[in-house]
Amino acid sequence: MSSTKEKTVVTAADRPILKNKIYLYLTEFFAGMSVMAVELGASRLLAPYFSSSQIVWTIIIGTIMIAMALGNIYGGRKVDKNPNPDRLYGRIIFAAIWIALIPVAGKYIILGISGLLVFTINTNFLVIAAFAACMLIFVFPLFLLGTVTPSLCKYTMDSLDDSGKVVGMLNASNTIGSIIGTFVPTFISIPAVGTSITFLIFAGILLVLAIVYFAASKTFVKKVPIAMVLFILCCIFGHSGSFAFWQKHLTVEDESIYNYLQVKESDSEVILSTNVLFGVQSVYRKQKELTGMYYDYAMAAPYMADIYKKEKPLDVLILGMGTGTYATQCRRYFGEMYIEGVEIDQKITDLAHEYFELPEDVPVATYDGRAYLNALSSDRWKKDGEFGTEDGKYDIIMVDAYQDITIPFQMSTSEFFTMVRDHLRTDGVMVVNMNMRGIEAENPSGEARITDYLADTIASVFPEVVTVDVIGSTNRELFASMKSGMMDRFQQNKALEKDAELQKMMNTVADACTEYKAGDHIMTDDKAPVELLGMQVIDEMIRDEVRYYKQIYEEQGLEGLLNSL
Repeated sequence: MSSTKEKTVVTAADRPILKNKIYLYLTEFFAGMSVMAVELGASRLLAPYFSSSQIVWTIIIGTIMIAMALGNIYGGRKVDKNPNPDRLYGRIIFAAIWIALIPVAGKYIILGISGLLVFTINTNFLVIAAFAACMLIFVFPLFLLGTVTPSLCKYTMDSLDDSGKVVGMLNASNTIGSIIGTFVPTFISIPAVGTSITFLIFAGILLVLAIVYFAASKTFVKKVPIAMVLFILCCIFGHSGSFAFWQKHLTVEDESIYNYLQVKESDSEVILSTNVLFGVQSVYRKQKELTGMYYDYAMAAPYMADIYKKEKPLDVLILGMGTGTYATQCRRYFGEMYIEGVEIDQKITDLAHEYFELPEDVPVATYDGRAYLNALSSDRWKKDGEFGTEDGKYDIIMVDAYQDITIPFQMSTSEFFTMVRDHLRTDGVMVVNMNMRGIEAENPSGEARITDYLADTIASVFPEVVTVDVIGSTNRELFASMKSGMMDRFQQNKALEKDAELQKMMNTVADACTEYKAGDHIMTDDKAPVELLGMQVIDEMIRDEVRYYKQIYEEQGLEGLLNSL
């Protein structure tokens, strides 16, 4: 006589905690909140390495939606076959630990992927590397969280009579959680404690949710104590917010609402970077000398605005103040000037005062550059008295608004430059810092680049435009004016300069300045593909940077490459 051992089927009815639907709605709420928190955390984790452009956001949103869709399908099928809620809360534990591991291992994975791909692909590096990083780091935990909704539908639905109400409540709980999970990281946790701890906070919420379930069900599972130990270890080793972990002795490493911030200080200079892989944003020379960077070239603008023939000091507006290097140099070399700046990131302004000696009497508005121009003529600014000139116009407007590796699209269009023109005086000058002019050897076809699009757009607004390439960098400075004879005024005024160092610099600018011949690549508010144009130049820059090491790798293999490094 044979006997068969029947398998016990556990359902939601066997778990008293699930008889109270509030806990099920809380599960949906915290799952939705964690998904959005991870999505926003993903953008901050990737931004220092790949930028925070629309392209990177598209990759993040796309991969997360793929993960959630697959999780919905998998979760629905699994709960129909086996309605055991232990499995769902077990998956939540796995998701929590994976999310907690992201601040421990995520940056190493990103750099490992970047290091491998930079030697194997020639185009679309940012897209491919960011997509690979997203797939490897974020898809699995969000796939697991994607199984929550179909599983909870099974556990909460008593009959078809209330199915609509139940699904509606679950979706509402998920949506409300997602709303909170959107605002809390952006405005509270990331600025206050950083990206790494934000991941740990939301991983901890998911872990507590699952632990409460198993404790209330009086079900011991080995994964719970193991998960608790792993989470504690992640908190110990993953709480550091260092993205550039290979760099030592940083003066400041911090995060704001908008940026990753890094300040490095030496005996001779202070440097600000807002990302890890793509260069320097600001340099301050402690010896109070010229920087050798694009700020020096932009010093030509006061001469073009007839500084030595004006009856009163020049009025200068800087859109994209950063750490105020340009303002500091203008004050140092030209003396009395009214200078005001616009910087969207308050933390950068704070760093400017603390480490870069930005003069305290230079007002800086925490505002978007284009929105500031819109507000200049309003009564608010006139009543405040701190910002704006009497007529709302300036002798010089500097546009230096690069965000990460590209310019914000709203500050690259003909509509924007028309606004700038309207706030310039008759003989005023606009100077624009255009990064990523690219490498001529990488563009034999002469295909238009982002700097060509910007210059063509500006030339459609200003009748006189000249450009000059900054030696030893990818920057190009553009000067534009509504009044003809800009270069004549420049030559006449620079001849009056008594500072030998500055006059030498201006002679360099004069020799390299060329009149710009306008094309028809004009960007508008409706169409300004700055991210794609910028990505093309970045591919060229990466190819140029790794050409030497790629040749070693091809000739000597991995061992030769490691020896060369």
